[in-house]
Amino acid sequence: MAGPFGGPSPFEQQRKIDGVKHIIAVGAGKGGVGKSTVSTNLALSLLKKGKSVGLLDADIYGPSIPKMMGLTNMQPNITADKKIEPLVSHGIKTMSMGFLVDDKSAIIWRGPMLFKAMEQFLRDINWGELDYLIVDLPPGTGDVQLSVAQKVPLSGAVIVSTPQDMALIDVRRCVDMFKRVNTPILGLIENMSSFECPHCHKESEMFKPGELHQFCDKENIPILAKIPFNTKIGEASETGKPFDEIIFDGAAEKIISKLN
Repeated sequence: MAGPFGGPSPFEQQRKIDGVKHIIAVGAGKGGVGKSTVSTNLALSLLKKGKSVGLLDADIYGPSIPKMMGLTNMQPNITADKKIEPLVSHGIKTMSMGFLVDDKSAIIWRGPMLFKAMEQFLRDINWGELDYLIVDLPPGTGDVQLSVAQKVPLSGAVIVSTPQDMALIDVRRCVDMFKRVNTPILGLIENMSSFECPHCHKESEMFKPGELHQFCDKENIPILAKIPFNTKIGEASETGKPFDEIIFDGAAEKIISKLN
């Protein structure tokens, strides 16, 4: 069978991760849209629903999950059978390249090294029994995204975007990528959709609305949640003490419903 980019199908390499029921990729066509914040809060909301959850920070070049989960300057243990024990924070098993390299060091890797790193993250981590493994992908549609898709069967993908047409350009590419690697799109989370003034409580649009919703309607992609800009969420990410933002709970419920 031919692959999505020509040649043999890369999906012949796919193998499930023992003990993990569902793997969900969280992606964005561009950086700066709050993808890691969404990944973290989505994992926490799934945990609140009584699910066992893991969080894999696959952003090799710019890992931010350690800080968001309050795990900076910590390293995982290695078991006798050479498995890496993920760190646990707020009840979530977490793994990131940020645990393995100095946060001041640049990671200058080409494709083959990225493929090898993702293979280890997916196969050599002792995830145990999980209902959901959230994979926080790097921005774009490159080597890491392809490596994850060809190594493990993804239950689905969640796309993160801000509302304006500038972001929509990259959403289109992200949607196309997931289609090419046969990954069902569970929905889109619109981040920073509005801002509520903490003084007068008047709600304002942060970005001029574009055609994002029309595109999602055309592609039959449901809007899982519209997340307003909330300074408390940003502060929580900086301190590693996640803020209990109930608006993510609705997105978690929709994902659970789709995958049951």
